[in-house]
Amino acid sequence: MKMALIFPGQGSQYPGMGKELADNFTIVRQTYEEADDSLGFALSRLCFEGPECDLQLTENTQPALLTTSIAFKRLLETETGLDFSYVAGHSLGEYSALVAAGALEFGDALRIVRSRGRFMQEAVPVGTGAMAAVLGTDADSVEEVCKEAAQGDTVVPANYNCPGQIVISGQAAAVNRAIEIAKARGIRKVLLLPVSVPSHCALMASAGERLSAVLENITMKDPQVPVISNVEAKPYTEAGRIKSLLVAQISSPVLWESSVKEMVSLGVTHFVETGPGKVLSGLVKKIDKGVVTRNFDNLAGFKAVEGEGA
Repeated sequence: MKMALIFPGQGSQYPGMGKELADNFTIVRQTYEEADDSLGFALSRLCFEGPECDLQLTENTQPALLTTSIAFKRLLETETGLDFSYVAGHSLGEYSALVAAGALEFGDALRIVRSRGRFMQEAVPVGTGAMAAVLGTDADSVEEVCKEAAQGDTVVPANYNCPGQIVISGQAAAVNRAIEIAKARGIRKVLLLPVSVPSHCALMASAGERLSAVLENITMKDPQVPVISNVEAKPYTEAGRIKSLLVAQISSPVLWESSVKEMVSLGVTHFVETGPGKVLSGLVKKIDKGVVTRNFDNLAGFKAVEGEGA
């Protein structure tokens, strides 16, 4: 049996995440304490208690999700000894995957993603960027809609999540034009997303440049297990490629559907979502109904995963 650990990105966070497991397992509690020490503020309290408005700030959301994901990964290792062959993460989750693979130190990753969140927010003034989910159609149709809607502005596919679910990103005016064009073409459902940052499009180029400067001072190691790249949907195992891929990722589309298909083609039959929520588990099942997915973010969920051996 080949297993992959998959790590969620922004949107999976909620106040209270990780608290029950931290109350019951020392390794989880210690991971949150390590994050508090690394960042110099009570991130754990923000995760466990909120308030939600502070947790939703991008520069807080990113280290909060990273910490929760790594706490859960450490719990899996210490309590179950499960062996995994690949790791992958959706957008921000790729940083969790790199920590899980031993390529990036947890403390370094925390500081990087806190800066990354701030850089992304500062790249585009609030209100001028937008993202929308386009449901029930194929990638070619979404790409055609974006081309027609652009009219000199930026609007592009940002997340190829699963069949029939693609997220677009860009300047608010262009995204709104794309929504109207999609509806006029009979596309079943288009939803404007409640986000303040138009991720994974060219508007994030300045954030990528600032991120590159931060990454210059970070030591990367060869991943101990292959990491699936968001940008290429292929595994990588060389430390020398990590920084350039992370910089490219911030303004490139997330190829999640292709990433899951790649892991399946490499023999993965079991996926364990390692972090809050179950967004990725749902996407994986839509991509390939034949695989086994598991997720947990509370004590009962973890006991179920532990009892089944994933």
